[in-house]
Amino acid sequence: MAGVQTAVALREQGFDGTVTLIGAEPHQPYDRPPLSKAVLLGKAEGSAFDVDFESLGIDLLLGREVLGLRPADHEVDTGTGPVPYDVLVLATGAEPVRLPGAEGVPGVHLLRTLDDAERLRPVLAAAHDIVVVGAGWIGAEFATAAREAGCAVTVVEAADRPLAGALPAEVAAPMTSWYADSGTDLRTHARVARVEPGAVVLDDGTRLPAGAVVVGIGARPATGWLAGSGVALGPHHEVLADDRLRTSLPDVYAVGDCASFPSARYGERLLVHHWDNALQGPRTVAANIVGAATDEPPAVYDPVPYFWSEQFGRFVQYAGHHATADRLVWRGDPTGPAWSVCWLRDGRLTALLAVGRPRDLAQGRRLIESATRMDPTALADPGRPLKTATALT
Repeated sequence: MAGVQTAVALREQGFDGTVTLIGAEPHQPYDRPPLSKAVLLGKAEGSAFDVDFESLGIDLLLGREVLGLRPADHEVDTGTGPVPYDVLVLATGAEPVRLPGAEGVPGVHLLRTLDDAERLRPVLAAAHDIVVVGAGWIGAEFATAAREAGCAVTVVEAADRPLAGALPAEVAAPMTSWYADSGTDLRTHARVARVEPGAVVLDDGTRLPAGAVVVGIGARPATGWLAGSGVALGPHHEVLADDRLRTSLPDVYAVGDCASFPSARYGERLLVHHWDNALQGPRTVAANIVGAATDEPPAVYDPVPYFWSEQFGRFVQYAGHHATADRLVWRGDPTGPAWSVCWLRDGRLTALLAVGRPRDLAQGRRLIESATRMDPTALADPGRPLKTATALT
């Protein structure tokens, strides 16, 4: 997403030089969200972007893994030789974290690429018993698809709740029942001791039958190939970009899952592994590449992060960043089908989670962007439009 959108945005913003898009996968560039939904269930054969690269004058170098960066020569090394650049945009995304000891065991799968989804499709069609390791976003989405396909699904999670790394306990707690309601067996405080052909063994000795195992325990920036290049990396091995998405090297930008950026809005550096970041960031990169040649004022990247997830018959949306909030306000009954949670800081909306309430999300996102002061009492009334719950000034 980030690479394709950068190339397209360059053309949209008037860049008339050579644009080359390099990808390690042999497939036409594709969108990832459908992989855990329509593609996985066989409702779609693929999710290629509807982009006419030829008419846009974008050169595709597919099936060419980039192995290294030599900034002094302004070249990247690939398996078939070096490729020169005037300006380089790093958009290598993230790669899934692998389960230690599970590599090479038959029937263990990841879900990140089109090939991953195609390998899993016949597994779901055969209605195998499936064990999902990790109750994060991808684990929940895969479990949803597997249940729809008629599979028996057990989700094992080392933490005490789903989405432990993403949401506070009180917000994630209502989501626990979604698993049981769908017929999914969720086991928390459950650590995997080992994976064997046909079974997952937990550290308490429990053996779970597993025709297939799907690992969804997180992702990390795909930046190993930058070793020795001089590109500054952060604590999560992400590229450290500035507020214009420039890296520590001249003429090198970074965008999407592989890069963090400083947010003046939230007063900290953000590493956002979500689709919308890979859609929005490229516009800033393109504007700064084009602007550098025309002395245009720099474009600063400071978005309100946004993502969504479809799981267990619910549409979950999130906007903002709640880490620095000092107050939480509920809108609606979290045991019901539709509710929202609002996070405030100094009386202003800083983040919002909406379950089945897309209007709350749309209005809340704008209120976060405008840093509008809110009335917590009015905010707690789910029958009141969010945009009318502002504080009197």
